[in-house]
Amino acid sequence: MHRTLPLLLVALVAIAAQAAPYFPTAGDWQRRAPAEVGLDPSGVAAAVQHAIDNESKDSRDLAVMQQASFGREPMSEPLGPLGERGDPSGIIIRHGYVVATWGEPDRVSATWSVAKSFLSTTVGLAVDRGLIPDIHKPVHDTLPLDAFASGKNARITWDHMLRQTSDWEGTLWGKPDWADRPPRDVPIEEHRKREHAEPGTTYKYNDTRVNLLALCAMHVWRKPLPEVLRENIMDPIGASDTWTWHGYTTSWVEIDSVRMQSVSGGTHYGGGMFINARDMARFGLLTLHRGRWGDRQLISEAWITQALRPTPVEPGYGHMNFYLNHDRKTYPAAPATAFAHRGAGSNIIYVDPEHDIVAVVRWIQGSAMNEFIEKLLGAVRE
Repeated sequence: MHRTLPLLLVALVAIAAQAAPYFPTAGDWQRRAPAEVGLDPSGVAAAVQHAIDNESKDSRDLAVMQQASFGREPMSEPLGPLGERGDPSGIIIRHGYVVATWGEPDRVSATWSVAKSFLSTTVGLAVDRGLIPDIHKPVHDTLPLDAFASGKNARITWDHMLRQTSDWEGTLWGKPDWADRPPRDVPIEEHRKREHAEPGTTYKYNDTRVNLLALCAMHVWRKPLPEVLRENIMDPIGASDTWTWHGYTTSWVEIDSVRMQSVSGGTHYGGGMFINARDMARFGLLTLHRGRWGDRQLISEAWITQALRPTPVEPGYGHMNFYLNHDRKTYPAAPATAFAHRGAGSNIIYVDPEHDIVAVVRWIQGSAMNEFIEKLLGAVRE
């Protein structure tokens, strides 16, 4: 009887250790063969080959890509860096372990609107620390900035900004709100003079407004957002030191007598987050675990839950850029609990809590992503 107790304790400790989630340390990420983590190797290989075979048709010169995407818009010229991208690349993670990589997973390049998920994270950190008391209160209550001083702009809340439902009216860094993705079927002058909607009643993807959120977050923190992200998220999750987050040549401001650059929430006008696939995967793993990394809660679970709450006027969108799958319209092959951080290119961090999978897929045709997921989940054996 007494001899069996120590053996039982050893067995229980071993089971607990086996069940504990694995989080990679800085500079090291353990790899497992697909079969070791319950995946069929041929199925994983088929998913990877699908990603390679369906490379984006956009130019690898991101300046050319930017003009092809947005050149029809007024004032579309870039104000920040762009650079070039490489081969279709990615990484698949199961139970925290690297299962497969392809292309150039260490290559740093713009991740386009995935930058918005990093931006909304800095806002969440500010909420966790009480720097923003209530995201459902007007921004002007926290920051008496001229941008929110009057009219409908004064009624815009932080939540409206995070969900892209503010319909803010104005110009920032030389880019007016109306110049960003104007409708194709409405004359531009008519669009410029339209009546702006009441905040919260309409959804519009608009980088000028996103960049305004970045400026507001910097004013709350009183320091550049890349510092906030590095100190509170990227260093703790063991990300490399190769990522950078850029703004525009016009987006420099002075706060507390210190000159600093307000970053952009995407690469619509250049700039944004330049990062490699491995660091994107670490961020995806953090969101899969609802803000926890090892024994540390880096950002509150309550914030991730809030970010994953559907936007009433656009149910497939949470906080930027958490794309939801509740109705399984975005990715029919994925479970309803899956979500993704998405940007042009396509740059996608697919997060699947139900299957404990994170997949970063870069430079794939957006229309091919669902089949990638179908092939990957078809490989799940346990």
